Amino acid sequence: MNLQQEYLKAVTRRHFFGQAGVGLGAVALASLLQRDGVAGPSVRSANPLAPKKPPLPAKAKHVIYLHMAGSPTQLDLFDYKPTLQKYNGKPCPKEYLEGKRFAFIQGVPNMLGTPFNFAKHGKSGAELSEVWKFLPEVIDDIAIVKSMQTEQFNHAPAQLFLHTGTNLFGGASLGSWATYGLGSENEDLPGFVVLTSGGKTPDAGKSVWGSGFLPSIYQGVQCRSPGDPVLFLSNPAGLDRNGRRETLDALKTLNEFQAEKLGDPETITRIAQYELAYRMQMAVPEVMDISKEPQHILDMYGARPGFVPESEGAADPRVLYKGTDAALANNCLLARRLVEAGVRFVQLYDWGWDHHGVSPGEHIPTILPIKVQQVDRALTALIKDLKQRGLFDETLIIWGGEFGRTPMQQNNAPNQPYIGRDHHPYAFSMMLAGGGIKGGQTYGQTDDIGYYITENAMDIRDLQATILHLLGIDPFKLTYSFQGLDQRLIGAEGKAKLHPALLS
Repeated sequence: MNLQQEYLKAVTRRHFFGQAGVGLGAVALASLLQRDGVAGPSVRSANPLAPKKPPLPAKAKHVIYLHMAGSPTQLDLFDYKPTLQKYNGKPCPKEYLEGKRFAFIQGVPNMLGTPFNFAKHGKSGAELSEVWKFLPEVIDDIAIVKSMQTEQFNHAPAQLFLHTGTNLFGGASLGSWATYGLGSENEDLPGFVVLTSGGKTPDAGKSVWGSGFLPSIYQGVQCRSPGDPVLFLSNPAGLDRNGRRETLDALKTLNEFQAEKLGDPETITRIAQYELAYRMQMAVPEVMDISKEPQHILDMYGARPGFVPESEGAADPRVLYKGTDAALANNCLLARRLVEAGVRFVQLYDWGWDHHGVSPGEHIPTILPIKVQQVDRALTALIKDLKQRGLFDETLIIWGGEFGRTPMQQNNAPNQPYIGRDHHPYAFSMMLAGGGIKGGQTYGQTDDIGYYITENAMDIRDLQATILHLLGIDPFKLTYSFQGLDQRLIGAEGKAKLHPALLS
């Protein structure tokens, strides 16, 4: 049987033209790779993750993005409102309720002031909640953006929109776009690494670090600090490294034959993935072993090699959280080791920041300080450590959630003894530092109760465009053809703006 003839008999006219386009795309890709000195004379030698020169002057080479899944309450951490304190416990005015959609608030809720004291810190005079114990030490390296806003008010769509540019499944994530545009600086490690903590993954699942319509070589590789760093990376029982090499060589030959016959670029991606996995077997355990760090560095982060929290796998991990849990601290230290080794984009997802006040694990006065304690020392140490290693100016650090929290108390649970806030898309805060960010400033303002933005509104598209811009990528020109459109991280229509005052 001639498999090629059988294949040609099976394809329809529409399928033929679709596959012809893919084949031409593969040829074009190979041509571009050869032009940039990435590929050799054929598609076979193309390395999708080979480093590429940024098309624009780059301020950052790497990104460490700490996403606090569930969304921290900005009014209890960064955005102090004396007026809100004055109206604490009083019914919310009608103008903040009429025509608005809330995830859970019903009827007329009461206003909710913060239970924490605030103080000014650093030369910038940035106001921080008392729950931050270590962050004031580096506050002049940080830009606090108080004027973030989003289009989504439920977790999964908001997380997808923030990380993939669309509120629907199937979009390509920030890290995927970054590695698609720039490749990786270390051929033995993924260009995009994901680390999780908090006991659960984000509401939108692993799609927030997926490659979507981009070739799958660009998707995030999830690593773990305790145990085997990457699941299924180790050789199975009875197969040694030489046997693995022989197996991969045989698969490579078969895949190259298929790629030449059918012209599917995803086959080239499969070859690259197998080869990367083989190299990762040696490189990943080395870079993921934080026990090799000096004790004073471990202490600075609050890291503990091999730590597994009691909350891991619990139905509601939040009720088992301890401020001394070291999972997020370990991941912050790993993030530094990864960017030091040349990884382009490191994404940290920490679950448990959804404080609605309808259960013990959502009570702001008790649970929020615990969550802050888990990240406070580690984030401060990360900034200090990057600075002392000369990596801070080339590493963009981002911290925040998918939206904000309301100035009103959530009221959908009768006689609830706990205090919390509902989802709020109209205004929230994020922190940015390093890699081209002008630190020591508070950017943007909200009104007297923190409901609306009054100055320098920055939406999700603006944030995405800023990240790409600082990496030396034109956010308006970085595209990938899919479903008849030139897809962009910032949306096919390409609507976004940069904020020069934020940039150094």
